[in-house]
Amino acid sequence: MPTTLATRTPLTSNQIRGFWAAWGGWALDGMDSFIYALVLTPAISELLPRSGIEASPGNVGYYGSVLFALFLIGWGLSMLWGPFADRFGRVRTLMLTILCYSTFTFLCAIVTNVWQLAAFRLLAGIGIGGEWSMGGTFVAEEWPEDRRKMGAGYMHTGYYFGFFLAALANYFIGAKYGWRVMFAVGGTPALLVSFIRYGVHESARWETRILDERRRPTIAAAFLTLFSPTYARRTILNSLFLLVSIVGLWAGSVYVPTSVTQIAVREGYSAADAARLASYGTMLLSFGTILGCIVLPPLAERFGRRLALGLYFIVMFLSIAVGFGYVFYLTTHALVWFFTVLFFLGVGGANFAMYTLWLPEQYSTECRASAFAFATSVGRFAGAGITFLVGAGVAYFGSIGTPVALTSIAFLIGLLLLPFGEETRGKPLPA
Repeated sequence: MPTTLATRTPLTSNQIRGFWAAWGGWALDGMDSFIYALVLTPAISELLPRSGIEASPGNVGYYGSVLFALFLIGWGLSMLWGPFADRFGRVRTLMLTILCYSTFTFLCAIVTNVWQLAAFRLLAGIGIGGEWSMGGTFVAEEWPEDRRKMGAGYMHTGYYFGFFLAALANYFIGAKYGWRVMFAVGGTPALLVSFIRYGVHESARWETRILDERRRPTIAAAFLTLFSPTYARRTILNSLFLLVSIVGLWAGSVYVPTSVTQIAVREGYSAADAARLASYGTMLLSFGTILGCIVLPPLAERFGRRLALGLYFIVMFLSIAVGFGYVFYLTTHALVWFFTVLFFLGVGGANFAMYTLWLPEQYSTECRASAFAFATSVGRFAGAGITFLVGAGVAYFGSIGTPVALTSIAFLIGLLLLPFGEETRGKPLPA
C-alpha cells in the first residue's frame, strides 16, 4: 500500500538542516555555473585586448569555448572529492567543495586577462562538480527510506532555482554594474559554510559504518571498488548515461541565452530587450526543469528507474531536435515557438535528477560517494572535447541551430543503452 503523507517517517532536525544545506549549496552552485553563460560575451570582449588578442566575434566565440572546456575539465577533476568523502565524511567534504567554487568564482571578478579567468574557471569547476555528489550522497544516506526518493528530486530543484537567481542577478545587477560584480555575487555561497559547519552533523549511516577504523576505506580502496567485479559494469554504464545527459547540456542551458538573443534581434528587438528576453527564457527553462524534478521520483517509483529516465531522454531528443533544428530557423513567430520548446527542454533537463536518486541505490556506503562523484564527473572530459566540436560546427554552419540540434542524437544512443542499466526500484539503499 502506498505510504501516505500522514504515515511518512518524520524528519529529524539534522535531516532538515542537512537537506537545506545540500539544496542551498546546489542552488548557489547552479547560480555560479549560469553566471558564466550570462556574462561570457562582455567578460571575454573586455579581457581579450588586455591579453593581446583582438576581440573579434570569432575570437570571442573561440575563447569562450576554450574557457567552457576548461570549466568542464575542472568538473571532471571533481571526481577526487568522492574518495575523500568516503574516507573523511560527506559533510566535511561538502563544505570544502562550496569553499572551492565560491573562492575561485569571486576571484574571477578581479582578473586582468583571459588566462587568469581561464585558470579560475578551471578551479571553480572542481568545486562545483563536487557539491552535487556530496549533497546527493548525504541526502540519500540521511533521509529515511520512505522519503529519500522524493528528497532526491527536491534537492535537485536547487540547481535550477540557481538559474533563477543568476537570471535575476543579471537583470538587476549585471545589466547595471557589469560582469565583474556578477562574479563577485557568485562568491557569496561561502557564507553557507558557517551554517553547515555548526548546524549539520554527519550522516548516521556513514558514521555507523566507520566507527571501527579498520572498516573505514582508504581513498584508493574506495575508488578501486568501483571497478571490482560487483560494480564495474554498472559504473561504466552510469558514466555513459551521464555522458548522454552532459551532451544535452549545451541545448539545456549554455546556448539558450545566445539563441534567444539571436532570434529576438532577428525579429527586430533592440539589444537591451533581447538581453531581457534571454533572462525570461532562462527563467522559463528553469521553471520547466523544477517541475520535471518534482514529478521524477513518482515516475521512477511507478515505472522503474530505467524507463523513467528513458521518458526524459525522449523529451530531450524531441526538444533539442525540433527547437534548434527547426524552430530556431523559422522566419515568423520563431520566438514564441522557441519559448514553448524551452519549457519542454527544461522538463527534459530534469533527467539529471534521476542520478541523484538512482546512483546512491547502486553502491554500498564504503564507495557510494566515490561512485556518485566519478559517474557525474568523468563524462565532463569528453564533454570538453565535444565543446570544440560544437564550436567547429557553429563555424562551419554559420549558426548555432544545426550543431546543437545534432547533439540530440546522443539521447537516441542513451535509449539503446538503458535496458542494460541496473534496475533498483523497490530495493532499499544498500548498507
